[in-house]
Amino acid sequence: MDHHRAPRKRTRATAFGAAALLLAAAGCSGGGKDDNGLGSGAADPAKLATQKLSWKPCAAPTAAEGTGAAPSAPPGGGQWKCATMKVPLDYADPKAGTLDLALIRAEATDKARRIGSLVFNFGGPGGSGVTTLPAAASDYKALRGRYDLVSFDPRGVGASAPVRCENDSQLDTYFAQDATPDTPAREKSYVDSLKSFATACQDNSGTVLPHVGTINAARDMDLLRQVLGDQKLNYMGISYGTELGGVYAHLFPKNVGRAVFDGVVDPTNDVEQGALGQAKGFQLALDNFAQDCVNRGDKCLLRGSDVKEVEDVIVDLLAQLGKKPIPAGNSGRQLTQTQATNGIAQALYSKEYWRLLEQGVDDAEGGDGALLLVLSDAMNGRAKDGSYSNIQAANAAINCVDFKQRYTVEQAKAKLPEFRGASRVFGDFMAWGLLGCSQWPVAGQWTTPDVSAPGSAPIVVVGNTGDPATPYAGAKNMVDKLGPGVGVELTYKGQGHGAYDSGDKCVQNAVNAYLLDGKVPGAGAVCQ
Repeated sequence: MDHHRAPRKRTRATAFGAAALLLAAAGCSGGGKDDNGLGSGAADPAKLATQKLSWKPCAAPTAAEGTGAAPSAPPGGGQWKCATMKVPLDYADPKAGTLDLALIRAEATDKARRIGSLVFNFGGPGGSGVTTLPAAASDYKALRGRYDLVSFDPRGVGASAPVRCENDSQLDTYFAQDATPDTPAREKSYVDSLKSFATACQDNSGTVLPHVGTINAARDMDLLRQVLGDQKLNYMGISYGTELGGVYAHLFPKNVGRAVFDGVVDPTNDVEQGALGQAKGFQLALDNFAQDCVNRGDKCLLRGSDVKEVEDVIVDLLAQLGKKPIPAGNSGRQLTQTQATNGIAQALYSKEYWRLLEQGVDDAEGGDGALLLVLSDAMNGRAKDGSYSNIQAANAAINCVDFKQRYTVEQAKAKLPEFRGASRVFGDFMAWGLLGCSQWPVAGQWTTPDVSAPGSAPIVVVGNTGDPATPYAGAKNMVDKLGPGVGVELTYKGQGHGAYDSGDKCVQNAVNAYLLDGKVPGAGAVCQ
């Protein structure tokens, strides 16, 4: 959820134990030429399907993937190996050349019973699979017995011809700006900043911008399937990864193996419906957070004897920040209203972050915005040293080349009452986020994605009733759109974004039974 636009989905929030560690997932961006990661020569998909990968020990993440060390050994032993795979820049024009996709793999530990590869996409769009899979791998130890765990940086993301836009100091200004303008001058400033951002993307990444959409990413996954030597694609898609998986199933229904969608993006939502759904979803999560605070009574740091009173504290804090930012510890930076809203949203991705949200709001009430700023930085891919990964640049580029809709200031303002009705904390933020693609230099492809997949193998679709980023209704709509005999819904009555990584044994057992043994959950299955 960045203020460039309100993304319809986000990278899965890996639950870290301390606020400082949130920044382990943040990264850095550097300068870079437009041709970064681009190859030359003809790109015949049939020939590229026969390429041989050179797997080597993984290096530390690239600048665009984020800061950090090379991945440590995966659960179960062995070593993470990395490779690059050439894919066509433009599937419609082989003469346009290739780009290199970054891949990561941990081989199955039970070679005698190996099923094949299990490919992961963790969402965003814009999240690096090469960095996220090792960070999340403990969740998938049982699956690694019989699968090679594989992930990748989609085109435009991380180490795969990354989209580059503004530099680090420009991004600091961009993410701190007033993203809910309430005067004509602030409206102009906001629109001008969107224009500057889009122009920087065009100047630094114009060659790849038209080609980073979800349809091409799905084609890349089928090429990956072939290069890995798999007859079928076994797949786990999380958050935006469910949309990518749905588009793949539509394009290649006969190539779908065992697939699971978790934290499901609603394929029936256009941009406005998706943003409104997220406003409601984050408000629901905030209500649940506030109720937990009320239930704990004096043990909760925030005032309030009911949900509204707890949320009043947050509403009042944001109003004050709209008038005057506050210092963020001794960092030399300040916490703005936009950054505070972003930080609150980040903390609602996982119930494990609720205590950070409570502490962050309490600190900010006392005049210290450091913790909420750490949370906001984590959302935006900013590392402690002030450098940025390319997650938000890629997020914007993929969203804007996928979706056709382009909104005006007048249209966004007309939506404000409805969005405020959905959430008094997130409504304005989400409504103004509709302008995110208004200045984009590349046209979008669809109003909503086509995920119909007649003839596909069953796909297990996991919906979480308390999910803020991909509201629960999206799971049923995905099942309906996949078509009869394809989508199979599993409901998790829980909190946070996604279900499998919540640690719930019922969900994990059901998903593992399908991926490992082909056992489809029963109709109407529920985990609670």
